[in-house]
Amino acid sequence: MKLKKIHLTIWMLFSILTTFSACARQGNRNSEQTPLRQKSKISNKTELDSEAAVIYQDKKDNLWFVDKKKGVYRYDGENLTLFTSNDGLGSYRIISVQEDNFGNLYFDTPEGVYKYDREKFTTLLVEDINESENEWKSEPGDLWFRIGWDKRGPYRFRGKNLYHLKFPKNKMEDEFFRKYPNSSINPYAIYSIYEDSKGNVWFGTSNLGIYLFDGKEISWMYEKHLTETPEGGNFGVRSLAEDQDGNYWISNANYRYSLLPNETRADRNGLKSINYIRKIGIENIAKESLYFYSMETDKNGVLLMFAGDRGLWRNNGKEMSPFFIKDGKQNISPTIMYKDKQGILWFGTDEYGIYSYNGNIFEKFETK
Repeated sequence: MKLKKIHLTIWMLFSILTTFSACARQGNRNSEQTPLRQKSKISNKTELDSEAAVIYQDKKDNLWFVDKKKGVYRYDGENLTLFTSNDGLGSYRIISVQEDNFGNLYFDTPEGVYKYDREKFTTLLVEDINESENEWKSEPGDLWFRIGWDKRGPYRFRGKNLYHLKFPKNKMEDEFFRKYPNSSINPYAIYSIYEDSKGNVWFGTSNLGIYLFDGKEISWMYEKHLTETPEGGNFGVRSLAEDQDGNYWISNANYRYSLLPNETRADRNGLKSINYIRKIGIENIAKESLYFYSMETDKNGVLLMFAGDRGLWRNNGKEMSPFFIKDGKQNISPTIMYKDKQGILWFGTDEYGIYSYNGNIFEKFETK
């Protein structure tokens, strides 16, 4: 299976998580800092807001910045263009941006998926068919969407329409509804989608663990600590990443995982368990209760892990350390993280602007 890598960035932090509310936003100010070099890059034809909810680089090296209040900016190296509802973009609550083999862009929102063909925006239609647990398949060029956080499965795009797939029932569903009989939350809601180097697509859910689709069949795993924090908060599986050694990190840094050939037997619902080995991740980091919204490897192979108000952390496989954007005397923690085609990491912040990081230094992306 050859699927396009999906870059997901959650622009809205869910209110169900209250565990981190008392934590200091800027983290440890005594930590070693990375030097900052500032450089002006944007033309003055229009102004880019300091806040970006999603960042994306397309095949033509255009940069796209999502502003959840104003619309979507495109920077082509010289000009900055703002697209709004006047151009057919029906929602600014954009979860992710993807591109197909023909250069069309797709903006995933809770209101639907909007396609931009380099001339206009149109809305993708959802095929009106019965949802099925047995229609999981994949073809070259497939894209995967969420359309919000309340669906029981993803939407698969095959070049024309969207097809809504349904996650097979797992054994934790009944336990969830016994515990929360009147819950308004869909426990299968997708919090994250990640494609690994082998083409497997991982789906992290709000309450019921992880689904893995290898292009032929779907399997499942659940470990309580991946979803629930030690303090009793419910985090959900918001982030997955594969490091340079082929290990998978999920939600936190307590453990690392490696996949085995899936020879497990299906349960009574016809669902297989993911076959994996779990090893200790970063020793003694569990006491920090760090749970991560996103993860990316930098050019040096170091895994950067974003923990919301707890800031950005470096994971070299042996230890974790806080990692900040340094601007004068101020430590800045990002709100989003994205890696472009050249391996440059991009960071959005609430009020300090947009930064890029090449593995050695930060540059501030400034407007005039």
